[in-house]
Amino acid sequence: MLAMALSERPRSVASAAARAHGCESCGARALSICSAMPGDELGQLAAARMHQHVAPGETFLNEGEPATHFFNVVEGAVKVFKLMPDGRRQITGFLFAGDLLGLAFNDTYTYSAEAISPVKLCRFPRRQLERLLDAFPKMERRLLAMASNELAAAQEQMMLLGRKTAHERIASFLLSLARREARHGAGDNVMLPMTRTDIADYLGLTTETASRVFTSLKKRGYIELEAGGRVRLADRDTLEEIAAGLE
Repeated sequence: MLAMALSERPRSVASAAARAHGCESCGARALSICSAMPGDELGQLAAARMHQHVAPGETFLNEGEPATHFFNVVEGAVKVFKLMPDGRRQITGFLFAGDLLGLAFNDTYTYSAEAISPVKLCRFPRRQLERLLDAFPKMERRLLAMASNELAAAQEQMMLLGRKTAHERIASFLLSLARREARHGAGDNVMLPMTRTDIADYLGLTTETASRVFTSLKKRGYIELEAGGRVRLADRDTLEEIAAGLE
């Protein structure tokens, strides 16, 4: 078995492989499934993956296709979506460095994925990853923890779409991104590589409504729109109150 063969490799060889493939210096490592792997075992994970680069606007995972691979986002931003029979699209999430996609309990992918910006991925054959999870229980526990976080995010999204106003939805969205950015030490600044239409689709709004809310928050001094798609949360306390329906 692959896992047994990999585990029998000398640790010095595995560590050298990790350095050669850049795993030890990867900026996404701390946020991803790889964080469960000690440095001297990273080479075994590196041996099972391939790098993939995706251009903006390119769909690299299609709903309904055989779920043969699992992906870890190393750089860039991705939107995941589902298509309705009449061709309408619902964006169900945005993924960034450290996020996983392509995991499927069935034999087919349950959503599609498109690169928003230039994206770098680590791609793992599904069967090899399953063997690695058997060989490294800490990695499997990390994967389960990430899946639990995804479930919590899905529940939050259901409440956001079902109960919140447009202002509450935009404020909640910005704060969720800010909490993610906080892991990098920049919690009051968020990057929005996606379009207003993408944001509106994700939040169940029209593009006009989403744009109007951003303009309103800016005029009231709660946010500042900066160059390059970056947004600064100028009055985070008030945004928290808006998101909670208290303002």
